Amino acid sequence: MNNRLLIIGGLTTLVLILVIAYLVGFWAWIFLGLVALLLVGLAIWDVTQKRHAILRNFPVIGHMRYLLESIRPEIQQYFIERNFDGKPFDRDTRSIVYSRSKGADDHKAFGTERDTGRIGYEFLLHSTAPVAPPERIPTVRIGGPDCRQPYDLSLMNISSMSFGSLSKNAVVAMNKGAALGGFIHETGEGGLTKYHRGNGADLFWEIGSGYFGCRTEDGRFNPESFAEKAALPEVKGITIKLSQGAKPGLGGVLPGPKVTPEIAEAREVPVGVDCISPASHSAFTTPREMVRFIGHLRQLSDGKPIGIKFCVGSRTDVLAMCKAIWEERTAPDYIIVDGSEGGTGAAPLEYSDHVGTPLTEGLMLVHNALVGTGLRHMIKLGAAGKVATGSDIVKRLIQGADFTMSARAMMMATGCIQAQKCHTNHCPVGVATQDPRLTRALDVEDKSKRVHNYQKLTVREAVQIMASMGLNHPSQLNTRMLRRRVDHLNTRSYASIYHWLREDELLNEPPRGWAADWREADADHFGEHAPVGYLTEPDPQWRDELDVQTSAMSLGDLRASLRSGEAQRPVPTPAGSASAGRGSGTGTDSAADRSGEGQSEGEGEPRSEGRPPERNADEKDIDGARPRRSGSDTGSTPVVSNEPRPEGRLGS
Repeated sequence: MNNRLLIIGGLTTLVLILVIAYLVGFWAWIFLGLVALLLVGLAIWDVTQKRHAILRNFPVIGHMRYLLESIRPEIQQYFIERNFDGKPFDRDTRSIVYSRSKGADDHKAFGTERDTGRIGYEFLLHSTAPVAPPERIPTVRIGGPDCRQPYDLSLMNISSMSFGSLSKNAVVAMNKGAALGGFIHETGEGGLTKYHRGNGADLFWEIGSGYFGCRTEDGRFNPESFAEKAALPEVKGITIKLSQGAKPGLGGVLPGPKVTPEIAEAREVPVGVDCISPASHSAFTTPREMVRFIGHLRQLSDGKPIGIKFCVGSRTDVLAMCKAIWEERTAPDYIIVDGSEGGTGAAPLEYSDHVGTPLTEGLMLVHNALVGTGLRHMIKLGAAGKVATGSDIVKRLIQGADFTMSARAMMMATGCIQAQKCHTNHCPVGVATQDPRLTRALDVEDKSKRVHNYQKLTVREAVQIMASMGLNHPSQLNTRMLRRRVDHLNTRSYASIYHWLREDELLNEPPRGWAADWREADADHFGEHAPVGYLTEPDPQWRDELDVQTSAMSLGDLRASLRSGEAQRPVPTPAGSASAGRGSGTGTDSAADRSGEGQSEGEGEPRSEGRPPERNADEKDIDGARPRRSGSDTGSTPVVSNEPRPEGRLGS
């Protein structure tokens, strides 16, 4: 039936075309002849190509499928999705950003469209006696006990985005907006470029595993180059990037053809050569070495704030950092927690969807670890990940942050339309591209004012929300003020849903849920390195007790028999195994265990190292984009090479 309708429709269309050509005259017939020849040629090509089965079976008309697929995101975003369920940012959120950046009205009438009865819905508690918002917007003092040049930070700042990922016009527009608003612009790991300077903005210089802007020829950290740039007056702090939410545990590759002279100058790499950010740092490999590196950078920068940024992975790693801080008596001035919700960096879909800890859980984990180890008062905590509205800021402050960083919302204030083509060099609005034809559409002066307006109005809205909650300052927020619907009948506050550690609790008496990880955490190792007992028994054998007939025994009797047999003949366990500690559930450490802080029970055991996955790494886009297809779309599929991912390499 479908084929019959298709034939009838095609014949009808052909008849109409012929009638129109007859009425128009001679030139119409020539035009139709050329079109017919082109279509015949396309049909022959479709039938003979081997890559697309649809085109072989349905030549010419099969191209309609690929045409519709190419515009599917736009149709979905503008015509199908509702105001509140789009991803990564819904239409309501995007509308708020666009309206505030233009200084336009951002109100909405007739109530919320969100389902307040949905499990997971969160809301803030207002006060019966709200107060007036403070005349002066609160700021956060960044600077620990060893910092000699503290800095007062805004509640919302521009998160790290590199020149190379962003166009020069986008970088300058954000930089000028930060200068107008008096908030921080973080550079991204692509280096401290000329586009970040000269506009009056204060900067946090981010240093990644590639050490761009302060590297030697072989890609290692260059202290002399770092000291020279860190002394610049606009550099107010230095952030060491351990990982990012878009692709935690993975580096990045900028293909050689995209390493232009401007980018090569900024990153201090050769022109036209693949620019690789390794998966890990070469300046340190353990928590202790990382803490010493922090102290080294603080000395080289003459006491400016030094921080670290990472997407949370293992809780043991976070606790190992805390132990290293205590043992070395050196602490970062701030920690920025990035959420696995992703960001501007392109990443394999498996990483975006399934690797890393979401911001809510990661932020609370780091906050609790710092409180439990008595370090929270000297280290400020930042939250980076889908912070776009005033309520986002307030929620992150309740969950443990002192300030927030925003990247994608700042891109939208600069003109981004969420086309999700950041890694293709075809950004339609000139924000995430190096194509001069596309970049020129972004007017720097206009967009800088929009960035300033957006940040100013969003922070003002956050302060207004806190005033509606009866608060004069962010320090008055507490976990009882944020509630989540846990089922269709009940809501609970964050104070009751989550366990919040007390000051020094990990140092004195670790709770049961933290004790095993606290024992395993080691200042000289990253990773969960304690061996699992049942995997380390040599030469597994059938027990002698199983030689008897067991078919008539109950499961309980069989287990009791095995336990008694194991008690008579202990299973050899490698020295230092922590498996017993994990199963004891006592939740406490002896005084002897605590006196040896930083010495893991699993010390000396070999650590398992992950092997980078095999995947075609010939072409990568900016900061770790997925490989593009090679060869013609209508040719045969190429066989990928056996080389590992360049962005998966470890720092050498």
